[in-house]
Amino acid sequence: MNDGTAQPFDIYLVGVGGQGVLTIGEILSQAALAQEIPANFYPTKGMAQRGGFVKAQLRLGREAAGANIPERSADLVIAMERSEGLKAVRFIKLGGDFIVWDHVWAPTAVMMEQAPYPTLEHLSEQVHSAGGRFHDLHPHDLPKGLSENIFVLGVALNNTALGRLLQPDLVRAKVEERWPEAAAKNAEAFRLGLGFYR
Repeated sequence: MNDGTAQPFDIYLVGVGGQGVLTIGEILSQAALAQEIPANFYPTKGMAQRGGFVKAQLRLGREAAGANIPERSADLVIAMERSEGLKAVRFIKLGGDFIVWDHVWAPTAVMMEQAPYPTLEHLSEQVHSAGGRFHDLHPHDLPKGLSENIFVLGVALNNTALGRLLQPDLVRAKVEERWPEAAAKNAEAFRLGLGFYR
């Protein structure tokens, strides 16, 4: 239960289709509402097929909130793909947290060597220049077969102020409710995220 003192908390989520970006926002929204914290969730999809741009904006702790998080105002940015993460740097606020799952989805121009792809070091530099705290996560951080987005969700709750706003056990319950047939596998991904420090 929320005691009515929850501070506003804005989360900007980006990635590509098939990564579960919107699922992260939906689960966090459900957990917030279960704690009686107002949640305004605004998903946006680009191209519908796998690999298309996906973003979502989640605004917690406000009875009414506009759909767009102003630039340099997000308490937390979660990027599930490196190049999309670079586009989202402008939203992180001074002192905010920026989590990137270092997945590479190279567009055609990059694969044909007609355009460069950003390095992780460049993304880190941009986040630090914006005054954010950078948390980089990599595929080797998670055993194969476990859900990347659920792992990242656990990391966010453990490493950022989000874990002081939402109860991790309640978030875990929402994950298990969503996929009861995969409860054990998702619980393991979430557990590993909660125990991961970056």
